[in-house]
Amino acid sequence: MFQTNALRPSLKTILKTSTVAGLAAVMLSTGIPATITSSFAAAVKIEAPQVPSFADVVDAVSPAVVSVRVQSRANPVSDDAGSGNGFSFDFGGRGLDELPDDHPLKRFFKEFGGPNGDKRADRDHGPRDGKPGRLRPTSQGSGFFISEDGYLVTNNHVVSDGSAFTVILNDGTELDAKLIGKDSRTDLAVLKVDDKRKFAYVGFADDSKVRVGDWVVAVGNPFGLGGTVTAGIISARGRDIGSGPYDDYLQVDAAVNRGNSGGPTFNLNGEVVGINTAIFSPSGGNVGIAFAIPASVAKDVVNDLMKDGEVSRGWLGVQIQPVDKDVAESLGFAEASGALVVEPQAGSPGEKAGIKKGDVITAVNGDTIKGPRELARKIALMRPGTSVDVALWRDGKAESVKLEVGTLPADTKDAATSTEQQQEDQQPSSEKALADLGVTVTPSEDGKGVTISSVDPDSDASDRGLKEGQKIVSVNNQEVKSADDILKVIEAAKKDGRTKALFQIEADNASRFVALPISQG
Repeated sequence: MFQTNALRPSLKTILKTSTVAGLAAVMLSTGIPATITSSFAAAVKIEAPQVPSFADVVDAVSPAVVSVRVQSRANPVSDDAGSGNGFSFDFGGRGLDELPDDHPLKRFFKEFGGPNGDKRADRDHGPRDGKPGRLRPTSQGSGFFISEDGYLVTNNHVVSDGSAFTVILNDGTELDAKLIGKDSRTDLAVLKVDDKRKFAYVGFADDSKVRVGDWVVAVGNPFGLGGTVTAGIISARGRDIGSGPYDDYLQVDAAVNRGNSGGPTFNLNGEVVGINTAIFSPSGGNVGIAFAIPASVAKDVVNDLMKDGEVSRGWLGVQIQPVDKDVAESLGFAEASGALVVEPQAGSPGEKAGIKKGDVITAVNGDTIKGPRELARKIALMRPGTSVDVALWRDGKAESVKLEVGTLPADTKDAATSTEQQQEDQQPSSEKALADLGVTVTPSEDGKGVTISSVDPDSDASDRGLKEGQKIVSVNNQEVKSADDILKVIEAAKKDGRTKALFQIEADNASRFVALPISQG
C-alpha cells in the first residue's frame, strides 16, 4: 500500500518552483517521472497555389541587357550670355558691378566665379577660343545586345545628342561603344562595342502572336539604378501617341520609368516583344502606362541601321488626311475609311502616277487601307523602286494606278515652294455672302481660290474650324475663284443628292479638306 501523502509534493511546493530544472528535482525526489516535453505553436505555413515565376526568364536575359551612359561636349558659354558656369542670370538690367557690395549674388560669384569672367569658371568649361568643351554626362538609358559580336539596340532619343557612349554590363564592366546609326522616325539607334569577348544576346519575337493580356517582363536602368526587373501584361496594341507617322506601339503596364528608355520588354520565352520608349505620366513617374516599339518594326529598322547606318523607306509623296463620315458622304463614298489625298507633291511618285487631290486611297496591292497611318506605315516598309498597285475612289467611282515607290527624303523638311503673302490691312468688300455656309468670301489676290473674309460664329463652318483669312481653293475637287463658282458646285452637288460638299482649305502653307452641310437653302 502506497503512502502517497508522504511522497507527493504539495501543490504549494510545485507552484513555488520557478524553473523547469527545479520542478524536475522536486519530482525526482518524490519518485515522479521527470520527463518533460516543451510545447510550442507551429510556424504559419500556407499551401498557396503556385504562380508562374519570372526568375528563369530574368536569369537568362539579364546578361544581355545593359545600361547606356551618354556624354556630350559642353560648349562654352560666351561672356555676354551669362555666367561662366553654364547658367544665365538676369539682374534686372544691371551688371554684376552695379550690385551692392553686400549683395548675396555678388559675394557668391566673387567666391566661386561667375559672370565677370572669373578664371575658375573658365577652367570648368575649357578655353574660350571656339574649341569644344570637355565631355560631360548628359543622359542615360538602357539597351540590349542583339549579336555576340557587340551590336546593341537603344532609343534614338537616348543617344541623339551624344559624342561618346559607355555601355555598362550586368556585371558592372564598362565598355566604350560607337554609334552605328540612328532613326528619329522610329526612335531607334544601334551602338557597337568592340571587344574580344562573346556577348550574351537576345532575339526579337514574332509580335504578330502577341496578345493583349500576355505576361511580359521589362528590364532596364530606371533612374540610373542599374539592372531592374518589372513585370506586367500587354495592355493594348496599335497605340498612336502622336509621336510620328509610324506610331504603332504596344502598351504595357509593367513599371517603366526614366532610364528605362531603350530597354527591352520580354515575353516568357525570353524574346524581345518591344523596346520601351515612352511613358504616359502626369507626374513624370510610373503610372502603369508605358509604350514599346513592336519587335516587327524594330527588327527591320535595326537591320537597315546595321547594314547601311541609315533607314531607306518607301515614299508616295502625297499629303493625306482621314476620311470621316462627313467627308465620305460628300464624296459619295460608302464608308469612312481610306486616306484622302489633300495634295500630291510636285515630282513625287504619287503625282507622276496621276494621283490627284480629292482622291481616296482605298488599297495598296489589294490590302485595304483603313486610314492615313496605315498607308504611311505600309508604304514606308516598302523598298524604294518597288512597283505597287494603288486603288482609288475618284469622282464617285473606283479606279487604280500603278506606280514605283520612291525614296523618302531625309529627316529635314523640304523648304516651302512658296510663301503666302500677308493680307493687307484693308479688307475688300465681299463679292457675295454664302449664307447657307456661314461664310463670306472675296477673290484671292493671287488668283488662287477665294479668301474667307468673315465667318458666322454660329455656323457649321465655324464649328469645323474655318477662319477669316483662310482660303477656299476647291469644292468637290473643282477649283473655285469666286463665290459664284462655289455656289455652282454646291447646286450641282444638291442635284446629285449630296447633303455635304468637300471644301479644300489652305492656311499657313498647309492644306486640308472639310465637309460642310449643303442641304439647306
